[in-house]
Amino acid sequence: MGNSLQRISTQTVLERLNNPLTIIIDVRPVDAYNGWELKNEKRGGHIPGAKSLPLKWTTYIDWIEMVQHKQITPVHQLIIYGYSPTEAETVARLFLKAGYTDVAVYPYFCEEWLTSESLPLSRLKRYQHLVPASWVKQLIDGQNPINYHNDKHVIVHAHYRNRNAYLSGHIPGAIDMDTNSIESTETWNRKSPEELKEALEKHGITSDTTVVMYGKFMSPRNEDPFPGSAAGDLGAIRCAFIMQYAGVKDVRVLNGGFQSWEDSGYEISTTDEPKKPAKDFGAKIPRQPHLAVDTPQAKEMLAAKDSELVSVRSWPEFTGEVSGYNYIEKKGRIPGAIFADCGSDAYHMENYRNFDHTTREYQEIEQIWRQNGITADKHLAFYCGTGWRGSEAWFNAWLLGWPNVSVYDGGWFEWSNDPMNPYETGIPEPVE
Repeated sequence: MGNSLQRISTQTVLERLNNPLTIIIDVRPVDAYNGWELKNEKRGGHIPGAKSLPLKWTTYIDWIEMVQHKQITPVHQLIIYGYSPTEAETVARLFLKAGYTDVAVYPYFCEEWLTSESLPLSRLKRYQHLVPASWVKQLIDGQNPINYHNDKHVIVHAHYRNRNAYLSGHIPGAIDMDTNSIESTETWNRKSPEELKEALEKHGITSDTTVVMYGKFMSPRNEDPFPGSAAGDLGAIRCAFIMQYAGVKDVRVLNGGFQSWEDSGYEISTTDEPKKPAKDFGAKIPRQPHLAVDTPQAKEMLAAKDSELVSVRSWPEFTGEVSGYNYIEKKGRIPGAIFADCGSDAYHMENYRNFDHTTREYQEIEQIWRQNGITADKHLAFYCGTGWRGSEAWFNAWLLGWPNVSVYDGGWFEWSNDPMNPYETGIPEPVE
């Protein structure tokens, strides 16, 4: 091809949509892929079946590993598009340099695909609740960002017993929230309705407040209580789950957490923002009790044909090689639970995250779940050791619009503490 890249038409893209040898690649930011109109386009979303491979990732030394992780191989015919032909061509040339030979650019995505109601678009069902950093920036600047219909908001920096993570740098105007304020330090379950009411009011949060949650990825050098983990991001989503359970109507999560804010080059504050308590939460807690499942209901779900317990743990935890936690002695799994691999250990969710900590392409998560027998037509209760990873998997399913998803709050910690509860170890027998 030399220096000239093949440019293809809209008709050619349509003809190749269902070709198994063709892979369409969207190089716009992940938030645009999910459905956000970042450039004030007429409508948001991506070409059905397209894979998300943002231009931003080409600056990473392990870019080709991401490509391989998405199973994009040189045998495929690649069609690349972005917000501009230049973006698409930049990525296309990297593929050519890496030995891919059948690479084409689709330069008409914005001017034709995003403006025509007759061309199909896909997007994350509840993408509005997974917000980009630019949306948060508009919010704190007093603008009226798209998909925001409120006059009061609180931005919350979540952490676990580590205010230094907040004080060392946070989004301007954000307050901090220790996860211990809304979950028990004895059981790690959500606190009682009375305790939740008090904690939320203390942080200025009512049922009608728009809450934007985010966390910060911390390294061991920063005294992270969960060394090497994305504890901050996990904690933020854990808080988001508990707030929705309590009754906060509009909870958002910053996609990629504080990392996304830093990557955007926005101002960082070290001011210890005072909390402005609310007089009353404004609703009876819990407003959405169905979002949380406790052990008696978990046992009922195991016995039912229309429900599943979903284990969001690592394989060594699931098979009983390790418990996953230094304070959990018993090793093993709940009999009958379905495996939904979180990643390497109890403090990582890399199978649900991109390299920049943004949420993994939702179609990839859905595909993996489907292969494991995790489907939207059942009542699903996600669990892990103590609720954090289960909450993140629940959030993914909820964003997908799956209708009946919960968190089994007690998880392995509560289940294993009762000697009367059965458990299994080893590689499970295949289901016939």
